[in-house]
Amino acid sequence: MPDGIYKVVELVGSSEESVSKAIDRAIAKAAVTLRHLGWFEVTNVRGHIENGKVAHYQVTIKAGFRLEDD
Repeated sequence: MPDGIYKVVELVGSSEESVSKAIDRAIAKAAVTLRHLGWFEVTNVRGHIENGKVAHYQVTIKAGFRLEDD
């Protein structure tokens, strides 16, 4: 990572398909309004179970982005 100042935001993505899709959805949505996204870290994974099967994945991530220079 180049020199700079970074901000970290917490996001929660969800998907009925997979943990990976939940992460992808969170990052894609954040990328609409945040510039210079550079990394993410998964901090929590949880889900919903129906009839003995995973029905929904929910993933909490921290995403970092570089603040623009003045």
